[in-house]
Amino acid sequence: MATRIIGDSALHRAIWAIALPAMLTNLATALFGIADLWVIGRLGEVDAQAGVEVGAKFMMGLLVVFNFLRTGTIALTAQAAGRGDEAAQAETLVRAIGLSLLIGLALLLLMPVAIPFGIDLLSAGGGVAAEAQTYVGIRYWGGLLWLANAAVVGWLIGRKRVRAVLAIEVAANIVHIGLDLLFVLGFGWGVAGVAAATLLSEFGKLAAAIVVAGREPPFARVFALAGQAETWSRSALGKLLRLNRDLFLRTLLLTAAILLITRDGSREGPLVLAANGIIYQFFILSALILDGFESAAQVLCGEAAGARDRRRFERIAGACLMWGLNLGAVISLIYVAFGAPLAATFSTNPEVVATTLAYLPWAMLMPLIGVSSYVFDGIYIGATWTRAMLVTMAAAFAVYGLLLFVTGPLGNHGLWLAFCAFLVARAGGQALLMPRLSRASFA
Repeated sequence: MATRIIGDSALHRAIWAIALPAMLTNLATALFGIADLWVIGRLGEVDAQAGVEVGAKFMMGLLVVFNFLRTGTIALTAQAAGRGDEAAQAETLVRAIGLSLLIGLALLLLMPVAIPFGIDLLSAGGGVAAEAQTYVGIRYWGGLLWLANAAVVGWLIGRKRVRAVLAIEVAANIVHIGLDLLFVLGFGWGVAGVAAATLLSEFGKLAAAIVVAGREPPFARVFALAGQAETWSRSALGKLLRLNRDLFLRTLLLTAAILLITRDGSREGPLVLAANGIIYQFFILSALILDGFESAAQVLCGEAAGARDRRRFERIAGACLMWGLNLGAVISLIYVAFGAPLAATFSTNPEVVATTLAYLPWAMLMPLIGVSSYVFDGIYIGATWTRAMLVTMAAAFAVYGLLLFVTGPLGNHGLWLAFCAFLVARAGGQALLMPRLSRASFA
């Protein structure tokens, strides 16, 4: 089996045709957070840098739990494409956008309660809390834009329009970085400038995505379908809601695991919190690059599942895992070689830099040990094995919580050890369940 996978050049081309643009798109996405942290770091103010870290994690926790709007839309669109059903593709987009608007409006109504509650939950205080309030108070208004963009981009990826998504992301990041520099270093707006730059960039990104989607053939049916009662019938919405429910709960657990890094870092003080923000940028940068293979698995495994082709499904899964592990090892080696000087560029405060370097080995390890869990996520989403995905995530989160308690005496090192174990546990559970799920799905 392994020999056949290695020698299948058409399969590898199909994977890289999606994975490479997805990696570049994700890399551009990562630059949003990296640019914010780097620009605010030029000010040399620990409270400002820590406040952006807390505020960014708050927004991530608020919005990323709804990432099912992207992943679920990818899976359903890819499966409809595998069946050659354009009407189903258009229906998927209509329902995803409708759901995103409903969630976005609900979040806006909750804004007066959500912001103080969330910042308090992350254990931010004093000047850090004040800076975080400023950041979130501006960025929160872009939540609806983020949600709608997730739905539209998921639909485009499901239709293999990954290069168009890449172009949008790159353009949005160029604008975002320019606005960051202008607002923070030019106008002196500080944390408010970082938040305003992100908000304006999100608006431009959504507008561009809608323009690209409007050129796709199934989009011609969107407005007609939006007005039809059948589109919103209970049976039609049932599959979407069941799929999204499992993805929502799974993402909620994943987000909680990440937010615990910020909460526990806050308890260690502003220096550790700022350092953890930099370590997290290393982690998320590698994760978003390696997620290119998750995107490839979502689309190609989804098409194979829609076409009921088990042999192709398993070959795609094996090839994506192989490429992911290889690239994960390369990124880990790059971090070993260049991680220290790169980390030092994130702050002009020598104490923040020294604290970051003390925990940098964890960032070097995570690309290699985390990549399998990312690829398995893509396989499971493409096959719509979302309930099993939720179960394995819950088991891994239980391991994480136990280790946080056990490794408490190790301080911040114990926190990163527990998070690394969480990544390994996710992949291990999915690997164990996959053979049985495959037999059941393709029986």
